[in-house]
Amino acid sequence: MTAATHSPLFPRVPDSADAVLEGLDPEQREVAIALHGPVCVLAGAGTGKTRAITHRIAYGVRAGILQPSSVLAVTFTNRAAGEMRGRLRQLGAQGVQARTFHSAALRQLQYFWPKAIGGSLPRIVDRKIQLVADAAAACRIRLDRGELRDATAEIEWCKVTQTVPADYAAAVAKAGREAPRAPAEIAQLYAAYEDLKRDRAVIDFEDVLLLTVAVLQDRRDIAEQVRAQYQHFVVDEYQDVSPLQQRLLDLWLGDRDNLCVVGDASQTIYSFTGATPDHLLDFRTRHPGATVVKLVRDYRSTPQVVHLANGLLSQASGRAADHRLELVSQRGPGPEPAYTEYTDEPAEAEGAARRIRELLAAGVPAAEIAVLFRTNAQSETYEQALADLGIPYQLRGAERFFDRPEVRKAGVALRGAARFGGNDTLLEDTVDLPSQVRAVLSGEGWTSQPPAGSGAVRERWDSLAALVNLAQDFAAASPGATLADLVAELDERANAQHAPTVQGVTLASLHSAKGLEWDVVFLVGVAEGMMPITYAKTDEQIEEERRLLYVGVTRARERLHVSWALSRSPGGRPSRRPSRFLDGLRPGSGTAAGRSASGAAGGIERGFSGAVVGTPDVPRRRQRTPARCRVCGRTLTDAGELKLMRCETCPSDMDEGLYERLRDWRAVQARRNGQPAFCVFTDKTLMAIAESVPEEAGELARIPGVGVRKLNRYGTDVLAICAGQHLTEGDEGD
Repeated sequence: MTAATHSPLFPRVPDSADAVLEGLDPEQREVAIALHGPVCVLAGAGTGKTRAITHRIAYGVRAGILQPSSVLAVTFTNRAAGEMRGRLRQLGAQGVQARTFHSAALRQLQYFWPKAIGGSLPRIVDRKIQLVADAAAACRIRLDRGELRDATAEIEWCKVTQTVPADYAAAVAKAGREAPRAPAEIAQLYAAYEDLKRDRAVIDFEDVLLLTVAVLQDRRDIAEQVRAQYQHFVVDEYQDVSPLQQRLLDLWLGDRDNLCVVGDASQTIYSFTGATPDHLLDFRTRHPGATVVKLVRDYRSTPQVVHLANGLLSQASGRAADHRLELVSQRGPGPEPAYTEYTDEPAEAEGAARRIRELLAAGVPAAEIAVLFRTNAQSETYEQALADLGIPYQLRGAERFFDRPEVRKAGVALRGAARFGGNDTLLEDTVDLPSQVRAVLSGEGWTSQPPAGSGAVRERWDSLAALVNLAQDFAAASPGATLADLVAELDERANAQHAPTVQGVTLASLHSAKGLEWDVVFLVGVAEGMMPITYAKTDEQIEEERRLLYVGVTRARERLHVSWALSRSPGGRPSRRPSRFLDGLRPGSGTAAGRSASGAAGGIERGFSGAVVGTPDVPRRRQRTPARCRVCGRTLTDAGELKLMRCETCPSDMDEGLYERLRDWRAVQARRNGQPAFCVFTDKTLMAIAESVPEEAGELARIPGVGVRKLNRYGTDVLAICAGQHLTEGDEGD
């Protein structure tokens, strides 16, 4: 079942208040009609919480109980806010403000700043990391790139928890938080950062909330003006509220209690940013007369997926676990989750890519498949594996859809055609809206059939195809819609960064996958050291890692593939074991045999039933001694260093001229294949080739990142270039 079939993108507008309630289950209906006093909705994954709260707002508006302009609905991402606005509009509740905390605060701050402070609001810095680097230099604190990111995150945590530099050491000790540097150094850096901002007359992202809180606290007249405007509040994802956001919400509310919060303590995965589920868990204590509704009917996932999700939480401990929700699937049965063990991470990525190719061949849309991992650093291996098989993919968290050049150009073309009112000669033979859009976008490179390959050409086509599909959905819901109506819809979505679906496999970290769902999900790297991550030390940190895995599991509608690798790199010591979170849940995990199963095989799958299914296309890998740096002899584990066969910090003996010739050759190949350059060879692989200067195929094949397929395709060219031969574009192999 795809997103389009189980949740229409553009549903019909209900013709009355009562019609808004149609189709809601009993608990969702209870939420919708609870329009007075404090309301707490405990909503499990996939239970239709957004549906419940948008229908609640729409019912109140359509029944005349709520004034649209008096309602403020807040959530945590622009996408979620945009989706909420779109749903409210389709339910006939235009005029309701649906914003992120920061967007709502910034709007108020910009409006009231001249009155409260005078002058115009200071500029907001785009990237605070450079400011942190300057502050570190002023303090004579040396930070490498990783430490700089950690220090920046630590300053953000201080601000959302309302911790000042002088209190940092005590606050970090109380929170059981591991500081990236000595607490005294972080406090000094934090103070210097704040001084630097004042000197440069700039503010940062967190200051928007802090300054709004300060204005509302200090100026009673302004606070009363805001409270007169907004009289009814809805907060989505309430388990992710930080102390600073809660303080702002309290100031918005004043002494009123018209507040509806929605959340799930079992999906608290952002405590490292200052989020805490305590506000959700303590809601009934702070509001003794609150209406509490639990949503546990899971409409997203099959019983098999839900069973695994419930099993994960059944082993949890801590306060959030005491309030866990037992989900009940409302869908028909599906396949059991599959569990696969691999010898190393490249084999795991290759195995996932092969399975995805099989799914695509069986008719599963690429946009309904996701590969989810614990850290962003894991993505490169999967990008390469998918590219090797010509499978299109999109990396979530990369360039935003509406910022893509082809999308911007398509928007200009559609806007121009809309100004002609359909009288453009290009459109004179078209009647319906989708045909008009196809006609316009054909001039931008869209064709009825996708181009071959998975490179830049395919990515551009995927973007345009997403706009064509959006036009079809829009026209189906609004038969009389014009091109101008569609352009207005696109503008609304661009403002909210609410992108249409792109036909490519999604690669995403577990954190960035929150709020999304797919028919098929591959949870990869589910091994000790990665899940839970090595730096999760305390019981609460371990439990947050469990909740993160729970979020990953509940992203799957129908099929779930869970995998792990015994070592990081080919030839590495197979010392890893599956995540402790799977103990007692995956087949055989309760026995010693189960824990050591499939030692050397490239990919042995154990389905939920316990049956063993081999993957004959995965070769048995020869066990080798650990890879060592050819300069200093240190054991190598980093993927980039393994390609170079040396430490990043060890001196390079690379032939610079050869490296540049290889890069020029790679650019020609990438252009010919319609692929990004890294799909031919990554920079690290080219550096390794330029350092080792292989003379024959066996030497080239031993360089990580080459492999049999690329050796067969590019080996002759690469060896010729290494031998000093000059290839013209016509000489280069395909």
